[in-house]
Amino acid sequence: MSEKLIDGKLVSEKIRNEIKEKVLKLKEKYQGEPGLAAVLVGDDGPSQIYVRNKRKACENVGIYSEEHKLSAQTTEEELLKLIDNLNNDKKINGILIQLPLPSHINESLVLNSVSSDKDVDGFHPINAGNLFEGKPSFIACTPHGILKMLEHYNVAIEGKNAVVLGRSNIVGKPAAILLLQKNATVTICHSRTQNLEEILKGADIIVAAIGRANFVKANMVKKGAIVVDVGINRLDTGKLVGDVDFDEVEPISDLITPVPGGVGPMTITMLLWNTVLSYEKSVS
Repeated sequence: MSEKLIDGKLVSEKIRNEIKEKVLKLKEKYQGEPGLAAVLVGDDGPSQIYVRNKRKACENVGIYSEEHKLSAQTTEEELLKLIDNLNNDKKINGILIQLPLPSHINESLVLNSVSSDKDVDGFHPINAGNLFEGKPSFIACTPHGILKMLEHYNVAIEGKNAVVLGRSNIVGKPAAILLLQKNATVTICHSRTQNLEEILKGADIIVAAIGRANFVKANMVKKGAIVVDVGINRLDTGKLVGDVDFDEVEPISDLITPVPGGVGPMTITMLLWNTVLSYEKSVS
């Protein structure tokens, strides 16, 4: 792999080995194991693949996992009852609600019904608030994974200009907070940002998370920038690409994440990380 590429698979494997060792020690000490429950409503193809990959990842590091596959016709009340049962299930330390949910279900209500102590996705308002205040919390997995990759590659964050392209609660906002906590000067851009090209051009670090294929071009990136591409977009040709035009931007960047093989592997890894953290809290 090119020296310019941030290898998410490599970093992910390193962290998963650390998690596996920790789980073994926890099992020896407490005669128990971390547990993760995944809830999938409907038959969305990508979601099924994602949940299956999470189950395999759990098996590989020694985490107990279970899946709850519900039909697309499942009512909101039925889903909330299941989550309540999982909240009270002592063998479950993390609850994952696979998104998207069917349109008749209130996504925010469902996510907020997960106990903040088992919210290993880091979406609950209590965990989001703790992150905002710099208190210990479950950190949203993708932004946490981004930070771990930058740390692995010894990227200097303090004092740098960082631009986050995207303002979602899942990636954009928590990523901006994490960079701010590392003493970067952070700008959040979105669809209504004026002079976007000029702002991006001044960034030492770019995190692109807007869901628009090949949006970030070479003329938006200064030479030597660190570029993290969170986007996953499938072209009509079937090719998987990010939010950054890799072929254009890679030659002028200092470090860049590929798609696939960059941020993606880290998301599941940090989910495992949070599940083990939850277990540790439950037995301490």
